[in-house]
Amino acid sequence: MPDFMQILAAFQLALGPSLLLTTLWATLLGVVIGMMPGLTATMGLALLTTLTFQMDSAEAITALLGMYVGSIYGGSRTAIILNMPGTPASAATTLDGYPLARQSKAREALGLATIGSLLGTLVGVALLLFTAPILASYALKFGSYEFFWLALFGIVISGRLTASSDPLKGFIAGFLGLILAMVGQEQVFAYARYSYGIHDFTGGISLIPAMVGAFGFVEIISSISNSKTPEMAENKGRLLPRMREIVSFSPTVLRSGVAGTVMGLIPGVGEDIGAWVSYAIAKRFSKEKEMFGKGSKEGLIAAETGNSAAVPGAIIPVLTLGIPGSAPSAVLLAALIIHGVQPGPLIMIQNADMVYGIVAATVLAAIAMTVYGVLLTTPLLLVLRIPRERLLPIIFVLCVVGSYAIAARPFDVWVMLAFGTVGFVLRQMNYPMAPLVLGLVLGDILDKSLRRGLILSEGSLEPFFTRPVSLVLAIATLLSVGLLIVSGIKWKKRVRD
Repeated sequence: MPDFMQILAAFQLALGPSLLLTTLWATLLGVVIGMMPGLTATMGLALLTTLTFQMDSAEAITALLGMYVGSIYGGSRTAIILNMPGTPASAATTLDGYPLARQSKAREALGLATIGSLLGTLVGVALLLFTAPILASYALKFGSYEFFWLALFGIVISGRLTASSDPLKGFIAGFLGLILAMVGQEQVFAYARYSYGIHDFTGGISLIPAMVGAFGFVEIISSISNSKTPEMAENKGRLLPRMREIVSFSPTVLRSGVAGTVMGLIPGVGEDIGAWVSYAIAKRFSKEKEMFGKGSKEGLIAAETGNSAAVPGAIIPVLTLGIPGSAPSAVLLAALIIHGVQPGPLIMIQNADMVYGIVAATVLAAIAMTVYGVLLTTPLLLVLRIPRERLLPIIFVLCVVGSYAIAARPFDVWVMLAFGTVGFVLRQMNYPMAPLVLGLVLGDILDKSLRRGLILSEGSLEPFFTRPVSLVLAIATLLSVGLLIVSGIKWKKRVRD
């Protein structure tokens, strides 16, 4: 059970002038970044991480959480007004948000999205409070064998769920990231692998430059290659929904909140899948299924509740297992380690105050996000009128400076440029980026766990399959691979036909 006295103390600390101001500016910045098509939550977190090195750890983590919550919500603005999701997490929002805007209900749609995001975050935080201690206690039983299978399962399931058109592409992207994670010195004997005599490769590929390239520079190239300028829908009408309307949607909000949190828990799945699953569940239980996709308020609030609930859901495995639930939470994991917080099963014992601080910061960021959504709807939409010819050079400079600032290595800038270029090519071929980045993140855990397990078992693979938890994870992983192959074969047959 959570310690409510510690929770109260965390809120008192978070409401202090310094942290409250940090929450306000970071959430606002996140909303703006989320609104801008192409500027993803992962990119915002990666760039902000490079600017927090000199901050106090509590202030830095508060800023990153504000950015995370704000950017996931901000994507709904453009999804509704422009029919262009500001972030991938808001893709499901366009299905009913934009039709509502075309029916001269843009403000009402924006208000519903705001309330849905607030309620989704609160549901996710409540589940975080009660789930994290339980998961951490079970995680104490995990050894190298279990963490090996957990990391492998995360890559496999991420590839399956994030590549809807061709699951094999997600699978390939995940294992490409895993291969790239093997570059550099291995963890046990410090032997340099795949360096080919190049000294810079011995240190491995840094996570932040790779993420800035895969989610930042790739968006710059994509924006340059796309000359289409979207038209803004009319923005008028009532903003906040009536209380009885919110109450009528409470079953949908609860189902979507739980579904979004569960999707966030699964390594590598994240907010966009949380939105789609929540939307599908809402449609399944709706009495007005025919309205979905044509301006359904229930569909809109389900999508926004689901993607926002996935944010606390994705934080749960970060804190308790040290494994990210989504691409943005992978950056958050890196930032936690940079600022001296060691996520894992012992965090509820060693850093319980940090966990409750994250809960408080997430709740306050959600409240700040709601205030901005209500009071600054019209001014924030003016940001969309900034010509991208002026915006893209600024983003490029931030990408370069952010990549270089981590270790002051020019090599990291080249890593950023390489990941951006390769990422753009892969995107053109419909390969998802999230599994690739997750493979890079989990590759270290997988490699280290495999080596430690083999040392402990004196080279025997038997414990990887005979320990109860390992056996369950192994079966789940192999079943996922089998289903992935079957799905790929069926997809190929459909293409031929």
